[in-house]
Amino acid sequence: MKLSTTTAQNSFKYKWLLGRIFPYIKPFIGRVILGFLIAIPLGALDGVVAFSLKPYMDYVIGQRDLVFTLFSHTYTVAWSLLALIIPFGVVIFAGVQGVLRYLNEYLTDWTSQKITNSIKISLFNKLVYMDTAFYDENSSGVIIARYLNDTDIASNGIVNNIKTIIISVFGALSLIGVMLYSSWKLAVIGVAVLCIAFVPVALIRKRVKATSNRNMVIGGNITTNFNETYSGNKVMRAYGLEERQKKIFTEQVWNAFNNNMALVKRAGWMSPLMYLIASFGIAAVLGYGTHLITIGSMTAGGFASFVTSLLLLYKPVKTLGNTLTGLQTIFVAMGRVFELFDIEPELKDNKDCIQLKTLNKGIEFRDVTFSYDKENAVLHDINLYVNKNETLAIVGNSGGGKSTLVNLIPRFYDVTSGAILFDGIDLRDYKMNSVRKHIAMVFQDNFLFSGTIRENIMMGNPDASEEELMQAIESAHLQEMISELPDGIDTVLGERGLSLSGGQRQRIAIARAMIKNTPIVILDEATSALDNKSEAVVQKALDNLMKNKTVFVIAHRLSTIKNADRIAVINEGQLVELGSHDELMQIEHGQYRTLYEMQFKNQEEVQEVLN
Repeated sequence: MKLSTTTAQNSFKYKWLLGRIFPYIKPFIGRVILGFLIAIPLGALDGVVAFSLKPYMDYVIGQRDLVFTLFSHTYTVAWSLLALIIPFGVVIFAGVQGVLRYLNEYLTDWTSQKITNSIKISLFNKLVYMDTAFYDENSSGVIIARYLNDTDIASNGIVNNIKTIIISVFGALSLIGVMLYSSWKLAVIGVAVLCIAFVPVALIRKRVKATSNRNMVIGGNITTNFNETYSGNKVMRAYGLEERQKKIFTEQVWNAFNNNMALVKRAGWMSPLMYLIASFGIAAVLGYGTHLITIGSMTAGGFASFVTSLLLLYKPVKTLGNTLTGLQTIFVAMGRVFELFDIEPELKDNKDCIQLKTLNKGIEFRDVTFSYDKENAVLHDINLYVNKNETLAIVGNSGGGKSTLVNLIPRFYDVTSGAILFDGIDLRDYKMNSVRKHIAMVFQDNFLFSGTIRENIMMGNPDASEEELMQAIESAHLQEMISELPDGIDTVLGERGLSLSGGQRQRIAIARAMIKNTPIVILDEATSALDNKSEAVVQKALDNLMKNKTVFVIAHRLSTIKNADRIAVINEGQLVELGSHDELMQIEHGQYRTLYEMQFKNQEEVQEVLN
């Protein structure tokens, strides 16, 4: 599946989305609910200031004592005392609101981070088991955008936005309560107008979805450009590609800008329109309120309290509108996140598959055909049997299918037709993990992980003893190199081990394969990128690795595979020749002989030039 073609088709199924994310919220539900409960008074206290204006205007400004009856007793509060109580009361309420806000923010951030981490871990657990084809189809930037950025947007914002909605709703309700207390007739006008002002929010949902999806793709492309600029910096320098990379990045940044501005252009009118609609409501309230004061149905203090509540009400309503718009962005990201959870690897263990315990007889390719796109075959009807402890060298034209052939053995891909058999049993009838435990691979460009040399070698067998580790180092001819490093075997490597030479990285990879100690070894052009001196050392290490193993070796330099038991020539996806070096050299006009003589002739010419 190409992640850049996402549709987030479930982004409007709110019940479904909340049901999918709830298992990640459930472990922290107590704190989530507590945060929501704190949000209720936090919002409700917004009406305190507006409510206090009515008694302050009517009694303090009017210099009238407050007289009220409670439980058949009449009480009087002097206006001068109210002049002290009301301002101090407002300050106290503000202090309480501040404490509640702090507690609410802390709980929200804590739960949001916990939920985000849980989802990220679950997603990464799926990512590491995805097929090789998945990584072939998707760039690193898109994967990072989908597996990290979308997760942050989706899970980190959901609790915070729901909290904001609760605060806004109860803030609005408290202010509406004050308005109803002051005048229910004016409240009907004010609330009706604000409801109309809220309508534009519902019109922007699909725009948010389309923009969010485009932003994900653009953001992924930008990240990919960063990764390529970093990893390919030497190629960039060598070929003067700086301007090209700058041009691509500039276009991507402006694409993101244009995409966002397209949404702003369509959504930017929401706020002015809401202001305009609200102004009609305020005008109607002012006109009708003046009438109510004139006829004595409303006091000046009540009117002041009402107008203050109405003006304050616009803030939570606008916040609610913006939050719901933002929440739609979150739901779109959430829809994309759960699309990732629903992606299943194409390669799975078959039902009732068995463990591969060891290789007793050999590996057979029976009528194997393979294509990456299910249409254009890379391999055609390969029939080949490799005996246990036999070394098979695979040679042929570039792009002919050599690497593809060996990548089928650890089941990085499944054959399109035919079968690969281990001891007569279809590879697909074994547990993939058990097959891969029996295979060690050394590639042309071996990847070293961040960490120490020790850690990278021990990845081959985390349970290996110190003695086995030292034996692997010795067999890989690493002792001299390690002795020259400041921290020896515990020297920390940079990213991908780029601080080492190609030969040094290869030998660490060989040591990693040695310590795994598997019966099957695959060498995919393990020495083709090395100079002659480095190749000589690495070849010695490879010879140690290959002892008493079933070996598949792809080699560019034919001189390195002369001693292989047999050599398979793969051209244009077909097995065209098979035999030992001597046998293949006897075939007049044979493809192996032609390749060998061309290389030998080139080597002689080079040697003559050097002499």
